[in-house]
Amino acid sequence: MAERFLMEVCVDSVESAINAEIGGAGRLELCSSLLEGGLTPSIGLLQVVKQSVKIPVYVMIRPRGGDFLYSDQDVDVMRKDIELMRSHGADGLVLGALTEDGRVDSEICMELLAAARPLPVTFHRAFDVVHDPTTALETLVSLGFERVLTSGCDSSALEGLPLIKRIIDQAKDRIVIMPGGGITERNLQRILEGSGAQEFHCSARCSRDSAMKFRNTCVMMGTVLSTSGYGLTVADVSKVRNLNAIAKNTL
Repeated sequence: MAERFLMEVCVDSVESAINAEIGGAGRLELCSSLLEGGLTPSIGLLQVVKQSVKIPVYVMIRPRGGDFLYSDQDVDVMRKDIELMRSHGADGLVLGALTEDGRVDSEICMELLAAARPLPVTFHRAFDVVHDPTTALETLVSLGFERVLTSGCDSSALEGLPLIKRIIDQAKDRIVIMPGGGITERNLQRILEGSGAQEFHCSARCSRDSAMKFRNTCVMMGTVLSTSGYGLTVADVSKVRNLNAIAKNTL
């Protein structure tokens, strides 16, 4: 058993990044639009986060919301974003692409991994919508991904626990399997003990009200799904601390 667990926190603001580090996160996954499952962040956000924290920052490379079936234009954008993030201090990258029949798109992944070198790359939760996880995992190992983020192809890491355990056994240390998706203080211990995972991924967020005094409640920004324009969600130091403590005590 390794000495300790590594907690990765996904963040989409400088405040969240700082809070995650204070709380004991070992790595950040930096995105924009966490409401859409995380998209590529701006260079400005990466630069200010890198100035503000010391822990490694892995950057999401995902050009749009929706599925992981990418056009040539999408791939061009991803390649450009990889080059930019690399030259602006990203410590690693997070990406993934699938074929129309739900397999890992080896061709696109190979191209993006080549653009990413020498940075380590995580295959993101596109893994959770593959047709055959066992085969997909072997593909990711052979392509050279450092890790895969997964909820075990289910609605949350707790629901997907049996599959997570199975692919951790299958991986045999050739690739890191990092459970993520709905991880909270209530279920983390069960997920770590039940899977044998050494790393886990969470957002540890809380909502807080905007400091705006003047408000126009008739106007919604973006989709109906999103919060009103007057709510913020940020990584919460005490939540991160609690998750970290649970992970330590699970040993």
